[in-house]
Amino acid sequence: MKYQECNKIVKQKAFERAIASDELKRSVVDSLDIENMTIEDEYTGPKLEEGKVTLKFMKELMDWFKDEKKLHRKCAYQTDKITICGDTHGQYYDLLNIFELNGLPSLTNPYLFNGDFVDRGSFSVEVILTLFGFKLLYPDHFHLLRGNHETDNMNQMYGFEGEVKAKYTAQMFQLFSEVFQWLPLTLCINSKVLVMHGGLFSEDGVTLDDLKKIDRNRQPPDSGPMCDLLWSDPQPQNGRSISKRGVSCQFGPDVTQRFLEQNKLQYIIRSHEVKAEGYEITHSGKCITVFSAPNYCDQMGNKAAYIHLRGSDLKPEFHQFTAVPHPNVKPMVYANSLLQLGMM
Repeated sequence: MKYQECNKIVKQKAFERAIASDELKRSVVDSLDIENMTIEDEYTGPKLEEGKVTLKFMKELMDWFKDEKKLHRKCAYQTDKITICGDTHGQYYDLLNIFELNGLPSLTNPYLFNGDFVDRGSFSVEVILTLFGFKLLYPDHFHLLRGNHETDNMNQMYGFEGEVKAKYTAQMFQLFSEVFQWLPLTLCINSKVLVMHGGLFSEDGVTLDDLKKIDRNRQPPDSGPMCDLLWSDPQPQNGRSISKRGVSCQFGPDVTQRFLEQNKLQYIIRSHEVKAEGYEITHSGKCITVFSAPNYCDQMGNKAAYIHLRGSDLKPEFHQFTAVPHPNVKPMVYANSLLQLGMM
């Protein structure tokens, strides 16, 4: 009898698989409408503070469970957000403004900074030491990805090497160079959103497993997936084009779609380009650019932005901000004037 019951269940499961859609199954979180869930007046248990788990909440939760009571379903479902920032480029006082607007990094307020922390702006040392400090303080809740400016040749041209030598020593710059080589190149959020500084690849067929195998502890090569992750840009037309930067490529919406389908992702977030509004949505919403250095180089007049992603649906929420005053030190004062090749 037990065998017959099991056999019936196995056949039922096989039938369900056979008639299932070929499309990717939606995650349970896709069906949740957390924002519109209401907490009834009679509920007196622990509640999240502005959607965040706090120490006070956890203590109340443990006491609540100890009394064999149930946490409200809205609190049980609700997840924290992560804030994604683009290029900061040595604009330390604008970095401080991000923390003023969005709160300091913490266990309940995680951040991801998407490369290009240094060069151009003349407070790159202050930016990178602040970011490294928070990485040490919250190693699992504060993330830094490498940009094309976390490389020796760019630092020599666009100011970071000169700034470090002026404020510290050549040995200090060598240490920064070593650390930059260990920075991750990409980060995947909930197996749905891939974040990188530059963009996608000069050839089709690159998988997430391929990215994990990249030997990143080096200066980037002039071609290949590591180079593309740091240097490529999206373009509106299908296909690929030679990059205006002279390295890597420009990739179209068809390239993005094929990559996402192959790797079962929803969209990518990248930085690397100044945008008038601080962000730009392209490729039918599949490619998002975020840039977090307002009034870039004190002359572009652009807004900046950061993005909130919430685990409930990973729908991006854009928050714009403008530049704040800084001490009278011009951008690029530490740059090598003989080697500058234009804005990159």
